[in-house]
Order: sequence, then C-alpha cells, then structure tokens
Amino acid sequence: MNTETKTKTLAVLQPGYIPWLGFFDQLDRSDVFVFYDDVQYDKNGWRNRNRIKTPHGPMWLTVPVKSVALSQLIKDTEIDDTQQWRKKQINTIEQFYKKAPYFQQYFGDFRELLSNSWPNIAELDIAVIKYFAAQLGIVTTLCRSSELDIGGDKNERLINLCRHFNVNRYLTGNAAKTYLATDLFATEGVEVCWQDYFHPEYPQLHGDFVPYLSTLDLLLNCGPDSLEILRGNKRQPEHT
Repeated sequence: MNTETKTKTLAVLQPGYIPWLGFFDQLDRSDVFVFYDDVQYDKNGWRNRNRIKTPHGPMWLTVPVKSVALSQLIKDTEIDDTQQWRKKQINTIEQFYKKAPYFQQYFGDFRELLSNSWPNIAELDIAVIKYFAAQLGIVTTLCRSSELDIGGDKNERLINLCRHFNVNRYLTGNAAKTYLATDLFATEGVEVCWQDYFHPEYPQLHGDFVPYLSTLDLLLNCGPDSLEILRGNKRQPEHT
C-alpha cells in the first residue's frame, strides 16, 4: 500500500491589478489560492496599477481610488469613478497592442470587463485575475480571506489558513523571508516553499524584451502558448 502523503499547496496573496507573471505562477502552482483582501491597502503599490509596454518603454495603467486612510482595507478601497479612467485605459491598450498577434482574440472580453461598474478595487482585481486565469487555463480553488473568518497575527493567520485547508505546503515569495516564522509552520507539519520566480522571455512588440510587465502583455502577444511560457521559467524553488 502506498502511504506517501500527497502534497497540497496553499498560496496567499493580495489581489493586484492585472498582475505580472509571478502572481499567476503562484496561482498555477497552488491547490488553493487565497486572495488576501482584508489587509491594509498599500498606497502606490500594485493593488490599483500595473505596467504595459509601449514604443517609449513601460507605461503605468492606474485605476484611481478614493482617499485612503492608514487603516483602510483593500476590500474597502473604493474606485474613483469621477475620473474617466476606463475609456483612457481601453484606448491606451488598443493603441499599443492592436498589432499584437492575439489582440482580437482577447481584447473584446477584457474591454467589456473593464467597462463594468466595480464598487471597490478588490472586486475589480479579483474579476480580472479570474478572467486571466481562465484564459491561461489555470484551474485552482480560489477563496477570499474576508469570507473565511480566520484570524491571528501575520504568521498565525497564515498557519490558521493552512490548517483550515488542510495543506502541507505553503508557497510564498522571497519577500516573506523578512517576517515569516518558518519554524512555526514546521511545527504544524507545513513546509514553506519560496517561489524564487525566474522570468521567462517571450515575443513582444516595441523592441527589446522588457520583463515584469502585466500578464496582459504575455496574453496578447502569445495567446494559447502563454501558460507554457509562464511555466517554462526554469524555477528552482527553495524549501525550508
């Protein structure tokens, strides 16, 4: 009889606006993925903006949000629809990607997604991430931390999430090395795996390759090959 324990992986990340490839790498490598939407909103972070490529270099796409208090949570951060950001972004994407090989295949649905009314940045981010995951072909169980009623401090809450989903591996980025108490995870029988994402190159418009852009750039340029490219990053994850 095979008594080997099956690995079940959890990743927990704050939702971001049309995130980069590394975000979807964590999503792809997880059995369960939790959107950490009830933590503090980080002004000038990745919650409401990301970059695309233009002939003049990377350019920000930014969703304006209403005044942010120090303790304001991501899920409570409202979008400022007094600004005409939707039309501007749609026109910008069309201007710089209309010659991309898969522009016609994806742009219509993405334009419709942006055109919808979203009450806050978390709702928009999560809807966009789900759309991209579906187009990439990533099938992972998705949850929102705000809907789970699981508390604790920074480390305890993550461990409680691991317990809740009965996982034995926690996948996270290298930035977490500054605060993650890996010994506490080990006590719970949870292995911590550091992502250490190696960014792949792929065909792009507008000159030399530029990494760390929104995954929109990958999808419009590479279409059905996008997931294979995302996975072909020669990653060598570290384990504790």
